[in-house]
Amino acid sequence: MVRTGPPRSGATNPWMVILISALALAVMLSTLFVPEAAVAAWIDFWGFKPAVISARIAEGVNWRESLALGRLVRALFAHSTWLHLLGNLAYLWVFGIPVERALGHVRFVGVFLLLGALANLFVALHIPDLERTIIGASGGVSAVVGVYLGLFPTRRIGLWLPLGLFLQFARIPALLVIGSWFTLQVLYTVFGPMSDAVAWRTHVAGFVAGLLVAVAIRVTSGRVDYGPNVD
Repeated sequence: MVRTGPPRSGATNPWMVILISALALAVMLSTLFVPEAAVAAWIDFWGFKPAVISARIAEGVNWRESLALGRLVRALFAHSTWLHLLGNLAYLWVFGIPVERALGHVRFVGVFLLLGALANLFVALHIPDLERTIIGASGGVSAVVGVYLGLFPTRRIGLWLPLGLFLQFARIPALLVIGSWFTLQVLYTVFGPMSDAVAWRTHVAGFVAGLLVAVAIRVTSGRVDYGPNVD
């Protein structure tokens, strides 16, 4: 039987989207109080180095090393610039609110943290010699985007499009918007410079993980089509 409504958790207010945004904003604001000479140490505190993570895993993870692996989660709340932060928050709010309402607060934050950490781990394992510290919520946000597409493949997203000197509001199929975004991530991963390829790998890994989770949810819930809903 085809059902036309997305799975509803009963959650109406996106408290986890708000909480994640507030934590990321608080971490970014903390940089205003960090002396310029200590910025590098601040980044090292919040982020992770793929070379260190891959080495710890190769040596075998005990409880002390597992604490170090917690950096894969902590890095999701730190950003290098305000533009970096605002870009991630924009995607989180557009796609995260309907996903949180569908999954509920606990499962939503689990998707963001767990799949975001796995996306960071993917980068660490695929660029094991990289000594640069990685920060950013891109992996978790990309996972949310993947879940959104898997749960709401027929939805349309309202966008303001520039037409000459004016902006025109239009509703674009989510599949087209996210598909174009994902194609760009793949192209940068394959052909982009190493500095960019790190971020794009995180995006791709998080998105694929989120999409797989959404497919599993749809299969287990018995839902086939979520209808032409719009955001």
